Amino acid sequence: MNIQNKVFVVTGAGGGIGGELVRALVAGGAKVAAVDLKQEPLDTLKNSLGEKSADVSVHALNIADRKAVFLLPNAVVQTHGSVDALINCAGIVQPFVRVNDLDFESIERVMNVNFYGTLNMTKAFLPRLLERPEAYIVNVSSMGGFLPVPGQSVYGASKAAVKLLTEGLFAELLNTNVHVSIVFPGATNTNITKNSGVDIPNITKSDSGKQSYSMLSPADAANIIVRGIEKNQPQIFTGKDSRTMNKLYRLNPVFATKLIAKQMKALLSD
Repeated sequence: MNIQNKVFVVTGAGGGIGGELVRALVAGGAKVAAVDLKQEPLDTLKNSLGEKSADVSVHALNIADRKAVFLLPNAVVQTHGSVDALINCAGIVQPFVRVNDLDFESIERVMNVNFYGTLNMTKAFLPRLLERPEAYIVNVSSMGGFLPVPGQSVYGASKAAVKLLTEGLFAELLNTNVHVSIVFPGATNTNITKNSGVDIPNITKSDSGKQSYSMLSPADAANIIVRGIEKNQPQIFTGKDSRTMNKLYRLNPVFATKLIAKQMKALLSD
């Protein structure tokens, strides 16, 4: 898809990869309806765009609120005249605990945002997208969506659901004007744990520094995603770690699982 003059809806736009997606899209000539739970980060983003701020509208809502989500397409069309693409980037992680220790309130919160939020947005906008000459749906999953990560099992389940939902949409929409992509971000230097209200336990400052050093920046991740959209790539891997672990898990799932379990051991209390 040529993104120039297209209207994109981006969730999770208040920061991280979502915020950088907004920047990359408007830099490429697109218009964006930026969606996030809170108004303040959206206003900050819009104000930082200078002349390009006119190409961005902001919409504060909870994507888990189905009624609010289904009012959004009309608001976007009223502002921008049409809608050509949807990027479901919003997501939260769970507390770093095993399933046995994870309360149902946290479980439902993760599933409501990551899976049902993505589904709500897709169901709300797909009828509009099917009316366009060319349109696009991009759903952001996770490495945890294709291999198990101890301490993030429910988060992984929500992202695996996003993966299968997106692959099902790809199959269902093959003979339509709507392209579909699934994104598997590698380790990215975002504030997803803080924004999810989650602490990372048992990690030293030196360990944190080592992890941050190897992480992809949100801007780099966003640029990879936009290039993938421009090339109509069904699968988009934003880091070497994501691509490598996908191959490794396919070749030897037991070895890959044990490798991830070893790396996550420090984050889980015995």
